[in-house]
Formats: sequence, C-alpha cells, structure tokens
Amino acid sequence: MRAIYHFGEYELDTSRHQLRRAGAAVHVEPRALDLLCHLVKHRDRMVPKNELFDEVWGDRFVSEAALTTALRTARRAVGDTGSKQQMIRTVHRRGYQFVGPTTVSRAESAVDPVPEPETTVGPTPGRERQVIQFCTAADGTAIAYATVGTGRPLLKAANWMTHLDLEWVTPVWSHWLSGLARDRQLIRYDERGCGLSDWAAPSYTFADWVDDLDTVVRATGLDRFPLLGVSQGGAVAVAYAVRRPERVSRLILAGAYARGRRVRAGTAADREAAALDLSLARVGWLHQDPAFLRVFASQFLPDGTPEEWQEFIGFQRQTTSPENGVRFLEEFARIDVSDIAHLVRCPTLIIHSRDDARVPVSQARELAALIPDSRLVLLESRNHLLTATEPAWDEFLLHIDDFLRG
Repeated sequence: MRAIYHFGEYELDTSRHQLRRAGAAVHVEPRALDLLCHLVKHRDRMVPKNELFDEVWGDRFVSEAALTTALRTARRAVGDTGSKQQMIRTVHRRGYQFVGPTTVSRAESAVDPVPEPETTVGPTPGRERQVIQFCTAADGTAIAYATVGTGRPLLKAANWMTHLDLEWVTPVWSHWLSGLARDRQLIRYDERGCGLSDWAAPSYTFADWVDDLDTVVRATGLDRFPLLGVSQGGAVAVAYAVRRPERVSRLILAGAYARGRRVRAGTAADREAAALDLSLARVGWLHQDPAFLRVFASQFLPDGTPEEWQEFIGFQRQTTSPENGVRFLEEFARIDVSDIAHLVRCPTLIIHSRDDARVPVSQARELAALIPDSRLVLLESRNHLLTATEPAWDEFLLHIDDFLRG
C-alpha cells in the first residue's frame, strides 16, 4: 500500500515521486520535489532546516541559498508564495511546516504494472513534440533548427556540442531542454559542422556563426526576442545583439566569455599553455584518444561521475567529426568580442559557475564590466554545463525565469 496526499487541486504520490494538479502531472525540479515530499509526509510538525539538508542533499554541503531556492520552487509548484504561505509556512530561524489541509488515500502498490508515460503540465514538451526544419545560409550550408513548446519565444544561439534530436536522450542536455522550454517556446539550432546541420561547410569562422544565427532568425520569422548564449555561443549572441539591437530584447549569457584562450593569454606562460592545450586537443580529437576524451569531459563536468563522462564522450562523438572538432577548438581560441561588447543595448543577465573548470569566472566578470546594462550571478558549482541533480541548476532556471519576466 502506498499513500497519496491530496490538498486542494493537488495530489502528491511520494512513492512514485509525482505531483499532479487536476489529474495532470506537474513538472518539479528533483530537489524541490524531495523537499515537498518530506514536508508533506511530516506535516504534523515543524521540520528543522538541518533535517531538510540531510534528507534532500545528504552529506553534500550546500549553502542556505540552495534550500531557499528549492523551497521557492516547491511553493511555486503548489501555487504558494513566500508572502502567502498557505501551503508551506516558515518558522522563523527554525524550519518549515506544510500547513495545507491534507487528506490521505491508499493505493494497492507502489509499483505500476505498466509504466505511465511521462507528462507535464503546460509546455514542458518532449522529443516527440519537437519540430525540426532546415534553412540555408548564404554560402549554401544547411542549418537545422528546432522549435518546441508554446508561449513567448526564447532563442538559444548554437554552441558546441549539440544535436537537436539526440539532446533529448542524453543527461548532458535533456534537463536543459525541458527546463528552458517550460512555459515558453524554445528555438535552437545546430551550428554548421555539428549535429543535424551540414558537417561539410565552406568555412567555420566566428563570422559564419553570427550569420547563421541571423539566417535562423529570418527563417523562424522572429521579430523581437530574448537570446540565450551558452559557452562560446555567448560571444555569438553578443555579436548578434550588437548587429541587430532592434531584434534582441534581453540577453542571457551562461558560462560565456568575451575572449578565447589564445586572445586572453596575457603572459608568455599563458600563451604557451594555450598553445599546448590546443595541440593536445588536436591530437586527442583527431585520434579519438580515450584518455584525452575523459579529461576533456571532466573539464565540462568536473563533478560528474565516470558514467556521466562516458555519456558525454559518447554524445560528443555523435555530434561532429574529429576534423570538425579540431576546427571548432581552433576558432574558439580566437574569439574576441571585447571591443564590441560595450555596444550591447539590452538588459543582460550573466550567469556563471563560480568555480567553472572550463571557462574561468574572470571571463564572466569581464563581460559584466563591458556590457553596460548587465548583472552578474555566480552559482555554487564547478561544472561548465550544469547537471540536473546539483542545486545550482534550480537556481539557474529561477534566475532566467525572473529575468525574462522582468
């Protein structure tokens, strides 16, 4: 027998780890759902903060801000807020208590004989609801782009490594898609030489990447929209926002940088390190050396497990050819938008992992200093690509939601 908790329009099945509203599943980030389940099961008492830390995060150290973020997400999932506190009440300096009027029903088994399809309330669509189309750049290169979800648009500039179809089934990107497409229409595309776009293109320059973004905007018929740039896609987004200020309403830069490693190398030692890094990458990518690929994966996901690194390696092998991988890395090292970033005219949110092992946090500070109407948010993480299970992921989505609403 398993318990199902009913409060208002909601029902919470703690065994299945599922929240429903009026019969339809509600998407809740995992940490926030863990917190909600624990509060509902122990609704007869105030739950101390330390207990929540232990139950939700185990022996992993997280900041008070992580608990606050998870609590905020849990409240929002059940239609509550910190000011109303109709469902979750704060006991000042001590903890929290679930106070929503609750009834409990019983079901026969905690295990379904036939698994239910995963669904969510609103536009948190899956792979099967995605529409993939193609447009053609001026030099004849075919660029694949995809739209998913409904609502106001969010355009994500291409970055490496992506694959519009396979992203849905890899833990590297799947949570990014479902999170970013929630309550909005997400438009994204594979850059030339990568994913479903043409792997054989006349050139692979930074200027080509900015042109390709412009091509996708024209193909989708977007007029004015917020633009997200991740990693080197951030520099592409900056250049496009400067080129088309009438198009970009808001700019979000995540794990981004204004200058590639070769450009920002200020000393002889830095230049030697940048050259060595690129030389190792050439050899590693061209020969698909397993040792190099593991190190490369660990730079993106330093807190990842060996299994996650293997998933990352398998995914990167499907996104592009070894030759193109080398071309990308060479061009990334030459990126420089530091001389035009001050021309960005829209509000800009810069989000960066405080201990990013791939792109140092100094690059985020540089972008924040260059772009006039910008604000910087640092997340407690070492990962260049945030994972679904770390507290920083929930914070990342909340900051984006707040910024786009603002």
